[in-house]
Amino acid sequence: MVQQKVTVKNPSGFHMRPANILSQLCMKCTSNITITAGNKTVNPKSLLLLMSAAIMCGMEVTVTCEGPDEEKDLKTIIDAIESGLGE
Repeated sequence: MVQQKVTVKNPSGFHMRPANILSQLCMKCTSNITITAGNKTVNPKSLLLLMSAAIMCGMEVTVTCEGPDEEKDLKTIIDAIESGLGE
């Protein structure tokens, strides 16, 4: 299991468009993935669960990956979040 903290830079947080991009990206990963924001931990492969976390700009989230490609998957997800998910 690997994990890393990252600060969300999207001005509007993870609203529908960036949440959808992140969810689609996570679905391509082979690892079991969770994102923890505050006291809520969700599976980002589910768009509805990801949206329910209400992740806003400036929040620090922890991305956890567990599986055969966990390090590669973690880097992919962290890079995507740091890049602003298309915004």
